[in-house]
Amino acid sequence: MHYVASGSMSLGSLGLLRLFGASWSWSLAAGLGVYLGTGGWRYLYVVVRTAKRDINGLYVLLRVKLALWHHIRNRNTIPSIFAQTVVRHPDKPALVYEATGETWTFSQLDQISNAVAHWALSQGWTAGDVVALFMESRPLQVALWLGLAKVGVEAALINFNLRRDSLLHCMGVSASRALVFGAELVDAVSEVSSSLSESMVWFSTGDLRPDQMATLKCHPLDSILASAPRNPPPCAVSKDRLFYIYTSGTTGLPKAAIVVHSRYYRIAAFGYHSFRMRPDDIIYDCLPLYHSAGNIMGVGQCLIHGITVVVKKKFSASRFWEDCIKHNCTVVQYIGEICRYLLSQPVRPSERQHRVRLAVGNGLRPSVWEAFMERFGVKQIGEFYGATECNCSIANMDGKVGACGFNSRILPNVYPIRLLKVNEETMELVRDKQGLCVTCRPGEPGLLVGRINQEDPLRRFDGYASQDATRKKIAYNVFKKNDSAYLSGVEGKAGMAAIADSTGNFNCNSFLKEVQQALPPYARPIFLRISPCVDTTGTFKIQKTRLQREGYDPRLTTDQIYFLNSRAGRYELVTEELYNAFEEGRISL
Repeated sequence: MHYVASGSMSLGSLGLLRLFGASWSWSLAAGLGVYLGTGGWRYLYVVVRTAKRDINGLYVLLRVKLALWHHIRNRNTIPSIFAQTVVRHPDKPALVYEATGETWTFSQLDQISNAVAHWALSQGWTAGDVVALFMESRPLQVALWLGLAKVGVEAALINFNLRRDSLLHCMGVSASRALVFGAELVDAVSEVSSSLSESMVWFSTGDLRPDQMATLKCHPLDSILASAPRNPPPCAVSKDRLFYIYTSGTTGLPKAAIVVHSRYYRIAAFGYHSFRMRPDDIIYDCLPLYHSAGNIMGVGQCLIHGITVVVKKKFSASRFWEDCIKHNCTVVQYIGEICRYLLSQPVRPSERQHRVRLAVGNGLRPSVWEAFMERFGVKQIGEFYGATECNCSIANMDGKVGACGFNSRILPNVYPIRLLKVNEETMELVRDKQGLCVTCRPGEPGLLVGRINQEDPLRRFDGYASQDATRKKIAYNVFKKNDSAYLSGVEGKAGMAAIADSTGNFNCNSFLKEVQQALPPYARPIFLRISPCVDTTGTFKIQKTRLQREGYDPRLTTDQIYFLNSRAGRYELVTEELYNAFEEGRISL
């Protein structure tokens, strides 16, 4: 608004001088002087500093938007876009399974996914039915959801770390009619088998003993697909939904996020154009295929842009660079602490003998960023931010260290996202006298939101399988009256659990055993704070701000604080010496 006011005063001065007969040169000079004198120089400074970045961002935005409109107008789906890729690159390697060295060409991936489609039709499944996939990362997982999508059946991509209640919840919330599981997860499936619906059909892939097959009453999917037809299946009635991807569930049970065809394309295309990927790239994908980073940002480059993707079953810090050399990878993916794990490895010749030029991912700490590039010789970091379901994704297109993206200061409404002020006590949005949300100033922390427009594939919000979960992520009267916006939230890595124990009988070992059975490793509390009681506000809400401020520093509280030593498999009391080790980086969290 300040820049608008300066511009208005400048134009007013220009008009007034012309009215009194001043020449154009004098009027323009005076108008410019007024503009600069009233603070307009700040805007010009911003324009000079950010114009190149913003023009590049606008180019990417328009390119993706035009492509999306084209695909929507022609009713293209991810399977039909993939069919076009197969025509362009029939014999090129599409997916390479690093564990075995097995390579699938684009034609082979197409044929195997056709076999999946025919199998689905033979089961009587129709458009809108859901099949759960529960397996470690492998090319077959891609062929399964792609083949199901060819006949309109939706896949539920379930985190292979889940067990018991969380696993049952994910199966239930998606209303899956069948379960396909990898033989490596038979124990997890056995734990919940008695609690699943008797009408659910089970299929296994991999080597399973005959007695296990009989006990679980499951069918051998590998042999079924081997004998299924590989010609294209009959065209299905096009449904908007492609598959479900689940949130991590660190702050509660996982939510099934709806991924539609346009969203899949949008995420993959933004990554491709934002970070200047090339058709001859080879991507090393060591991220799980049940999440969008591995399955959309990674595998999506294969299906849409014809890039070869190397699928790694599980991340290995010691094998990372050797794998990249073996497969001539030029792009790698990371998430969270992967880059720090690589930096903690002993120096090896292989870490400088690779061809990797780009690392794409999110969650890279600024303190690790430059050290990673310098040590391993990676020229570009493609950091981005964006949950699977969000409409406010951002990307670092200019390589600024520590940044996960930007919003244009010159044309902020082209991509309407904002950082909004939040009450730190209640985590509710701060509103002005008109009831609208308050935008953060540069440097202020806030909550990222994106204006919702269901008619725009870049700004729509498809929500979750649960309508209640969907409603909780939408705010109203945000930018203007009667509008709506997606709330990016505060979900993240589990940190500290504060436990009220008035008896003094809390047992950390028993607690850990229960947590290990109920929660995957990433959702287990790293710290425990044991208090005689929990402070509450006048409205009986927990006083989280003080706990957050004090953190795990034992000098700031008389409460006992414990740290989860994952290597030792136990919680240990945090002493001042242990706290200093955390702060100095001698012990990683």
